[in-house]
Amino acid sequence: MSEPTVQVTDVRALRALAHPLRNRLLGLLRLDGPSTATLLGARVGESSGSTSYHLRQLAAYGFVEEVAGEGTGRWWQARHRQSSWTSAAMRDQEDGAQVDEEMMRLAVGFQGRVLEAWQDGRAGLDPAWSSGSTVNDYALRLRPEQAQELLAELDAVLQRWMAAHPSDEPADGTETVAVLLDLLPLRQWPT
Repeated sequence: MSEPTVQVTDVRALRALAHPLRNRLLGLLRLDGPSTATLLGARVGESSGSTSYHLRQLAAYGFVEEVAGEGTGRWWQARHRQSSWTSAAMRDQEDGAQVDEEMMRLAVGFQGRVLEAWQDGRAGLDPAWSSGSTVNDYALRLRPEQAQELLAELDAVLQRWMAAHPSDEPADGTETVAVLLDLLPLRQWPT
């Protein structure tokens, strides 16, 4: 991967990313490294023609790129380890509110699936991971500028760890670790 993070500022790029299949393909490339449309298609239950088209769409917006690979076929890799956007930047653009909503729903659904996959597989993890994994929630009373400060601090910590531990350089004893970061104003806690 050429860069750790991309800040998506164009609503057209976010729309490309908000497509469920494209989002899945990008996630697989980020976690598992370079692949072909055929191999990815087999993983997600789609034809190689469909996955090839969606990979080209992701490439058009700079999310993936072609790389040299083994054997025949076009190999693709993710260009970034993480994509982020701000709702404010999207809402200022035509169709931005709708695209922001689509992407947010996709992201929230994905986080739910990540947590379920972890829950389903945690019994098979090395016992050492029991003290290295957590699901926590914290309730704070903050003003918007305080929430922004907290978010910036958390992001800085994660960026530092991402730089020190590239996901495309696996080492013995390591696992891919998901960090799901949600900082949300809630007027009423769900019951």
